[in-house]
Amino acid sequence: MVAERKLNPEDIILPAGYKIEVFAKGLTCPINLIFTPHEDVLVADAGVSDGNGKVLKQTGDGFETIADGFHPPLTGINFHEGRIYVSHRGAVTVIEPNGEKQDILTGLPSLGDHHNNQVIFSSDGKMYFGQGNATNSGIVGEDNDWVRQHPFFHDYPGRSIRLTGQNFTTKDSRVPTAGRAEAKTGAYSPFGVPSKVREKVKGITAASGSILRANPDGSELELVAWGLRNPFRLKFDRQGRLYATNHGMDERGSRPVSNSPDELQLIQFGAWYGFPDYTGGLPVTLPQFKPKKQPQPSFLLAKHPMIPPAPITVFPPHSAAMGFDFNYNGNFAPIGDAYVAEYGPGRPGKKPVQNLGHCVSRLDIGTGRRKTFAKNRSGYSATYSGEGGFVRPVDVIFGPDGAMYVVDMGINRDGEGFVPGTGVIWCIRRTAS
Repeated sequence: MVAERKLNPEDIILPAGYKIEVFAKGLTCPINLIFTPHEDVLVADAGVSDGNGKVLKQTGDGFETIADGFHPPLTGINFHEGRIYVSHRGAVTVIEPNGEKQDILTGLPSLGDHHNNQVIFSSDGKMYFGQGNATNSGIVGEDNDWVRQHPFFHDYPGRSIRLTGQNFTTKDSRVPTAGRAEAKTGAYSPFGVPSKVREKVKGITAASGSILRANPDGSELELVAWGLRNPFRLKFDRQGRLYATNHGMDERGSRPVSNSPDELQLIQFGAWYGFPDYTGGLPVTLPQFKPKKQPQPSFLLAKHPMIPPAPITVFPPHSAAMGFDFNYNGNFAPIGDAYVAEYGPGRPGKKPVQNLGHCVSRLDIGTGRRKTFAKNRSGYSATYSGEGGFVRPVDVIFGPDGAMYVVDMGINRDGEGFVPGTGVIWCIRRTAS
């Protein structure tokens, strides 16, 4: 059953000279939008409401499904040389012009908390994508509800590392609730497997928390960078520089980290970005990252591969910086600024925080200065305030008409997931100079 959602563009504040309107509504879990060279509009349905990831195409009668059966979450789609590339759990699948589907990458380490994300293409002829980590902060623990289904899964480093040997003792979630069994788990290990001091863990190409690249047919997979937590979205600018939004750690699980920011990172080939021992370019051993009534996080790696690069900018913890795009329309705004969708805190049942996420921010790449570009008047999600504005902004893209399009996944509720039919695509245009 498709639900109705209150929509009122006037509930969204914009700078003077801009106007926002509803471009499309009644969608279910839209996670990104693309325009093909023929200006067809394609939308990705993440599939988390019904277990079926889909690719939709806009027609004169609305949106029609042109391909489905993708393993949720479907995290993104793209178009390259006549083919649609679909990123879904553990795989990248190509939809050929005749509609046939072909898996070009499979077996990616996406059985945990985070997954492989949208692919993009570069002038070097390669396909790039981000791969998220299995865990929150390097330790499989009670917060990982996938352990029973995938008991041997864990994080995998991109280069060989040595561990400090720190282990974490938690309740063994694999036994009945009445049981009192405990498990001791180390870093980069399956649940219940402890680590040893100076233990060596071998790196792999398809690493957790990495940027990977391959040929457009999936061959010659290479590691570009690693040590990210969840590089959700990648984008090249016109100078060929690669950027990524990266999510910070949460205050949960066996190794909670407090006040961990989201980031926008400039990706350097071969670099390590700090996970699980740094966040926002700073070590987790600093007092600001200590959770209340929990121990100060300490290092899991005995020796760090390098001092991680500092981010271009950081976003407030739990703002959930998602999809972004660069503006190259001088009539819209200064050329080269980035616009980022901030999804907001991921747990809808928690007490909301005003002016945290649920907005689109504008970022000066040169200075790293960030400010809000579009947000609800109340500063809260529309589902909390009762407004008709943003709920879950997840992607930003500039269309061939120079306008900005904002993908809003829709209403999600504890225990219910996303409500079908509440996804929206907004369109923001410049109306005056």
